[in-house]
Amino acid sequence: MARAQDKTVLVVDDEPNVREYLAQILRDAGFSVLTAGDGDAALEIIHQRRPDFISLDLVMPRKSGHKLLYEIRKDKELARIPVVIVTAHARDDLGQSDFQAVMENRVVSGPGVYLEKPVKPLDYVRCVQRALGIEETAELEDRISLQEELKQHLAKADPHALRRALETLRKKPPASEDER
Repeated sequence: MARAQDKTVLVVDDEPNVREYLAQILRDAGFSVLTAGDGDAALEIIHQRRPDFISLDLVMPRKSGHKLLYEIRKDKELARIPVVIVTAHARDDLGQSDFQAVMENRVVSGPGVYLEKPVKPLDYVRCVQRALGIEETAELEDRISLQEELKQHLAKADPHALRRALETLRKKPPASEDER
């Protein structure tokens, strides 16, 4: 069975914070990650180091995800790379027409071909795993769930409570019975 460590995912998004967020989710799941800020940069990366999977925003400057997707699908070798569209504009004026064109022309097809922003980390990782034939483990689900819960608590936490928690984490754990 395929392993995340052996797979490379290209994350294409023009928003640096979104691009890094998606890339970090994939890195945490064990994938090798490449990133690009628009379709032109992505196409250059694809030709230099063909990824196993592409996460693609539709609405971007220079070359949109819509145009990049059509270019990829015209090339017989690149057409085999699975793609998920990750967009916030599937239902608004900014990206709805491109999204509809992609879906109606079956440029991407099948279950899990698009996710709406903001994406849930576990849904995102599972989408990539399924497309690449990687086993979905409960361990990964637990880790992602714990990370998300921790982020929520950190966002609301009192600075003094955070300091105490950090001090606790920095302390060496007590020795077990076997180590004494």
